Amino acid sequence: MLNRIAAISKKEIKQLIRDRRMMFVIFFFPVFLLIIFGYAVNFDVENIKIAVRDNDKSALSRDLISTISSSSYFEVVEYYDNNKRANTILNEGIAKGIIIIPIGFEKDIYSAKKDVKIQILLDGVDGNTATIIQNYSLAAILSFNKKLNKIATSKIGINFETPIDVQTRFWFNPELQTTIYLIPGLIALILIVTAVIAISLSFVREKERGTIEQINVSSVRILELLVGKLVPYLVISFINASVILLAGYILFGIIVNGSYTLLIISTFLFLFASTSIGIFISVIANSQQVAFSIATFVSLLPSTILSGFIFPIDSMPPIIQIITNITPAKYFIVVLRGIIIKGVGLNAFWEQWIYLLLFSSFFLILSIIIYNKSLKKA
Repeated sequence: MLNRIAAISKKEIKQLIRDRRMMFVIFFFPVFLLIIFGYAVNFDVENIKIAVRDNDKSALSRDLISTISSSSYFEVVEYYDNNKRANTILNEGIAKGIIIIPIGFEKDIYSAKKDVKIQILLDGVDGNTATIIQNYSLAAILSFNKKLNKIATSKIGINFETPIDVQTRFWFNPELQTTIYLIPGLIALILIVTAVIAISLSFVREKERGTIEQINVSSVRILELLVGKLVPYLVISFINASVILLAGYILFGIIVNGSYTLLIISTFLFLFASTSIGIFISVIANSQQVAFSIATFVSLLPSTILSGFIFPIDSMPPIIQIITNITPAKYFIVVLRGIIIKGVGLNAFWEQWIYLLLFSSFFLILSIIIYNKSLKKA
């Protein structure tokens, strides 16, 4: 079995080497996209989930939280008391920001202290979103200050304009660089497009040349054929991923803060899912033109629009959020941003690995079923 898989892979590599145009596209396309997106693309996002730690638990602190959460821009998803919980909330993306109200908040306000502080911790992976959260939270607190001014005037007879001093810290991406946020999504986009298109064209090429008939009557099994076709493109995609990371480091200073082992395993799972889509397309398509059109449509559009690469999934309508599950890039981008930018471990994204495995298994099994049925009809 291994010898037959190796023979098929060797044959595929030779065909790729002969096709210089395809090799040029495969290796030039990723770097080209990296430069275009890295230097030219900026975007805005909305919909903010926040967590709250209310150490004061006073009427005034609850009033502040109510003022912030009543805004259409914020949604309080969790109240917590444990200091360590803050790391989990931001690492796992449960919330984009955390508001921390200190002990003695109400007492200090009514004693007319000028330096009454609250802290806002923000997920700075997406610098643009972090800036929006900061601006919206400051606006909400300014609104509360006006309300508080009336309360304080009536209770203690003192008029003060800004009794609360807000201190903001950005985690993961202190300089709020959009490029740092874009690179992981760009890696996923490039890998899925190149993997799906390349593998789908490779298999259909065998059909057009008639060589698939020779393979069908040989001792090679369908699983061996699929694996043999997959191996060269997995290797090429790994090389592409390395080139993109290296170019990101050289051009934009992007470094991997997490585990390289987890990054390699995650990339393999994603490429396995992507190539399984390519195999499925190659099974149902009868010409390279049809395969290329389907592969481009299936890989490029969902990965750009529905993966969270550009548009936050949380901002989409519920029905669209369900549809986003059609692309494995959605899961891989979560993993990449966790490993590259946040430096988190497996506990933060293990669910994404399961999704990728299920996704791959579904399309491979479906491809084998359809291919076997086509053989029986023939």
